[in-house]
Amino acid sequence: MEHIIKLEKISQYNTLKGVETKHPLISVYDNSKTKALPNHCRLHFGFYAIFLKEIHCGELKYGRNSYDYEEGTLVFFGPGQVVEINNEENYQPTGLALIFHPDLVKGTALGKQMNQYSFFSYESHEALHLSLREQQIIRDLFGKLEYEISQTIDKHSKRIITNNIELLLNYCVRFYDRQFITRENINNDVLSKFEHLLHNYFHSSTVHELGFPLVGYFANQLNLSPNYFGDLIKKETGKTAQEHIHLKLIDVAKEMVFDTEKSISQIAFDLGFKYPQHFIRMFKKSTGFTPNEYRSLN
Repeated sequence: MEHIIKLEKISQYNTLKGVETKHPLISVYDNSKTKALPNHCRLHFGFYAIFLKEIHCGELKYGRNSYDYEEGTLVFFGPGQVVEINNEENYQPTGLALIFHPDLVKGTALGKQMNQYSFFSYESHEALHLSLREQQIIRDLFGKLEYEISQTIDKHSKRIITNNIELLLNYCVRFYDRQFITRENINNDVLSKFEHLLHNYFHSSTVHELGFPLVGYFANQLNLSPNYFGDLIKKETGKTAQEHIHLKLIDVAKEMVFDTEKSISQIAFDLGFKYPQHFIRMFKKSTGFTPNEYRSLN
């Protein structure tokens, strides 16, 4: 079993990398000037981490996949995630790194919206691939943060640091939007497979085995993280994945309601609902009619 190293403090990670701790809650450094992480171990992060990687480097693995780096790639980790380390022989890390503790942003405008940056929970193959211009923007922001934490801490430090982190994250949101657009063919394939999976879910024994369909089930079937899958569907269609599931469910329910040999309760159970009243409430909200009222329209 691989050794798990639990990292709760920024200084602990800095020690592993041979980096000076200039600020207790944030660290920015050039990976090419640091030590490689211990090989064949797993790191449990208690903080946020953003890595700008260059060319090929097989250091990090999260979930089921290793990162596939092209040009410059940004990868993100959030508190509670476990990262596997598998270095190649004589491996020397490259690129830039930013790590910061949740305590740094507590009580700030950024702290209140950290959960909106869903890419901190993306899978490895969902990393952000940057153009050269985009890389330069990220490098400039890393440079500003590195400069600021090298100064003596004063009453302005926290605001300036968190403002720059927020700007960096907002650029990442923009760049991910661009990536979703430029990968239109891949996205359309995901949408097509999602629709196929939805159809099969309600027309097979799956709905009886697993109950009401959840977004996580479809994300897993498509080898995507729930957050990435949800963001992709929303950006491509304007509707959330959950809304798509509900729409499909109502379409199937409309057909089933006209089968008068089945009670409304039985139809609800057949659609994965534990309680018929939940089905009745959803059906009426969507159609304006209760299932029985809709049945009488036939």
